[in-house]
Amino acid sequence: MFVDFFFRSLSRLPLSCLHCLGGWAGWLVWLFSSRYRRHLRANLTQALGRCDPAILREAIAQAGRASFELPWLWLRPTEEVLARIVAVEGWEVVEAARRENMGVLCVTPHLGCFEIAAQHYAETAPITVLYRPPRHAALAPLMQAARTRGQMSAAPANVSGVRQLVRTLRAHGAVGMLPDQVPGEGEGVWADFFGRPAWTMTLAARLAEIRNVQVIYVWAKRLPRGQGYVVHYLEPTLTLEGSLDERCALINREIERLIRLCPGQYLWAYNRYKQPRGVHAKTAEAGATQA
Repeated sequence: MFVDFFFRSLSRLPLSCLHCLGGWAGWLVWLFSSRYRRHLRANLTQALGRCDPAILREAIAQAGRASFELPWLWLRPTEEVLARIVAVEGWEVVEAARRENMGVLCVTPHLGCFEIAAQHYAETAPITVLYRPPRHAALAPLMQAARTRGQMSAAPANVSGVRQLVRTLRAHGAVGMLPDQVPGEGEGVWADFFGRPAWTMTLAARLAEIRNVQVIYVWAKRLPRGQGYVVHYLEPTLTLEGSLDERCALINREIERLIRLCPGQYLWAYNRYKQPRGVHAKTAEAGATQA
């Protein structure tokens, strides 16, 4: 009840105010959580070779903004949210795929405002997004409502949800998913991510193998002071081919490319390298020989 009230109260604030509050919240979490600091520093150093102070400061604040903008993105009218998209780059990639009557697989990492990317796509065509229930059960109804409005529908991260995604792509529809979440046992392979083995979901690579499917990488840059967002659609630079393990590694390399475009807006504190229960560990040397 409190979480619902808190979310609805925050949604009434201007986006610029939420981003300001989120920036401060990001620093508070940084100051009071040693585990958070450890993961953020380690992941940033792993990716960039060093913990760049400027990127570190930006990442701390941007993580808070990503959380505090959620009420606004989920609960404000769709037309108001979409009005804050000030520019779209690469949409012609989507138009070309649709002219060829292809299914579209939108791969969106935890970079920038990933929540707004699917809303933008749904403005012009239906899209089905894969989702995992939030840790806080009270947020589930809000998330479900946010991801099933307009031309957007949601598929749960289970067997029935995956079947729904497959049917959508075979019917030349669009699917959106986050590829850099750590999957469970039996749902991933070890593939290098910024030079270190990470348990990587196989679903994106499997869906990309469906006939007549175009993979498009999507991310939305968060502009300063609540000015809005710029949505980017990018074609792959690498051909997805080879074994399942090799295709997963190639997707990770594409995600790395996107992150390098705006490293301060990636969620570095996420424990991307954790070992899920039941999954055997893999050494860095083994991962390097596979990539």
